[in-house]
Amino acid sequence: MIIISAYNPDWPREFEQAAKHIRSVLDDSMLTIHHIGSTSVPGLAAKSIIDMLMEVKDLERLDQQNLAMEKLGYEVMGEYGIAGRRYFRKGHPLRTHHLHAFASGDSNILRHIAFR
Repeated sequence: MIIISAYNPDWPREFEQAAKHIRSVLDDSMLTIHHIGSTSVPGLAAKSIIDMLMEVKDLERLDQQNLAMEKLGYEVMGEYGIAGRRYFRKGHPLRTHHLHAFASGDSNILRHIAFR
């Protein structure tokens, strides 16, 4: 079930908290993490799932850190239909977070950030 909610001013804080947790378990292969999707747009109604995009140096190195992501409560989904992506989701049965990871320079990074 998808529920659209009025903009929640806590969404940016929820993103920052999730990003902090992710940074704390990954090594220096992570370059940056962006808040993307509807919850990243101030004032916009959205499904209350925090969407994030992470740029990494090397996807294979990120794959070696799947256990760390699982310990944070993320389900490791692999490419999940998009070549060159690593996808993680959190929250069951109600999803709370989506994390898309791409190697730096991948064209999908701009595509996701452009929405914001």
